Amino acid sequence: MKAIRGATTVENDTTEEIKESVKELLTEIKRRNTLKSENIICIMFSNTADIRSYYPAKAAREAGFFNCALYSSLEPDIEGSLKKCIRVMVLAETEGKIEHVYLKGAANLRKDITKKLNIAVDGPAGSGKSTVAKLIAKRFNILHLDTGAMYRAVALACMKAKVDCTDSKKVKKLLQNTKITVKFENGTQHTILNGENVSDLIRTPEISMLASTVSAHESVRTKMVEAQREIAADNSCILDGRDIGSNVLPNAEFKFYLTALSEVRAERRAKENEQKGLFQPISEVLCEIKQRDNQDKSRKIAPLVKASDAVEVDTSNMTIDEVVEFISKSIQEKI
Repeated sequence: MKAIRGATTVENDTTEEIKESVKELLTEIKRRNTLKSENIICIMFSNTADIRSYYPAKAAREAGFFNCALYSSLEPDIEGSLKKCIRVMVLAETEGKIEHVYLKGAANLRKDITKKLNIAVDGPAGSGKSTVAKLIAKRFNILHLDTGAMYRAVALACMKAKVDCTDSKKVKKLLQNTKITVKFENGTQHTILNGENVSDLIRTPEISMLASTVSAHESVRTKMVEAQREIAADNSCILDGRDIGSNVLPNAEFKFYLTALSEVRAERRAKENEQKGLFQPISEVLCEIKQRDNQDKSRKIAPLVKASDAVEVDTSNMTIDEVVEFISKSIQEKI
């Protein structure tokens, strides 16, 4: 008899989420260890004190794990412990090598069997990169680094200083006295330009186009890429942009290239702008999308390109949840 350990986390203390997470965890333990139902002797759960909506053992029974003994216990409330965590020990008769399974945020519990995650997500404007990356980061409890925000900050710096974004020499000179940093608070990225939080100011169509122009300069890309690599070297994180998999993190284990029809991307961008109080005719947005695509793909330095080992995902007819689920499963199958 061998003991297989595992854990997972839930975002909300709800019956449905606990049921779903317990089923996912036990199914993964069973799959990775090639267990049959008759191999499982006992399943013992413990959960943190902030989970009270449903017993994990009851969730396991409803998930089909009813041919073995089931047990649940509540852990004491310990300051600094991982929140909303469900732990499990599966006692099973097996001769093979066992594999412990830690999903979502619980992966941080076992640094000895888990590793730093670097996920690269590339694609053209409006393909859903940032939205998907944020949700993936939340699901795996890692940082989301929006690299585009850093280039937007450079564009804003040029606008404030009235520097022509097409003039590489003037942009390079401005950059020497420009400090752009990224701070994470509760998993949310804040972009700081010379001490000012400009996270909201950089989200206009005008800044978007200027960012595409300014990011083509070697001096800008060199400085931003260096900062991005430093963050990725020290943290498990997901980066989205135009050249993450091909240039910024060429050795990232997980690479995805999101795309969609230009008309679909224009509709999405128009809706995003409306939510921010910016109203543009769809024809105008489509024109900007196509212009941005051309700029990003034709620039000489680190152009928009699908890395040879990236998984391409056409999101034209997919919901955000479907894209997130596809990418999450692709990652989970490897870790």
